[in-house]
Amino acid sequence: MANRRGADAQKMLTSIATLLRNTTWKCGKIERRVVNYLRRRGQRSGTAQTAVKDMMQDFELSGKQKSEFLEAIRRLERRNIIKITLPRTSSTPM
Repeated sequence: MANRRGADAQKMLTSIATLLRNTTWKCGKIERRVVNYLRRRGQRSGTAQTAVKDMMQDFELSGKQKSEFLEAIRRLERRNIIKITLPRTSSTPM
């Protein structure tokens, strides 16, 4: 079971988070930071999406904070506030 959770965390790190709804109602501290980060990113660059790994580096998380961050991302996805997508790999058939 620990291996499955580790594999899920690795997939989450390589995924892209996209803001669907700009709401922080009934959200925790970390969830608010994520939504505000994506909202500001959308205002600056025009797209409210970023890699989860980039967010973790920007928030300077370490140790237990990393797992709390990933749990917050999952809660936001469950509540349809953000969308988590795996990046497409460019595989060209020969």
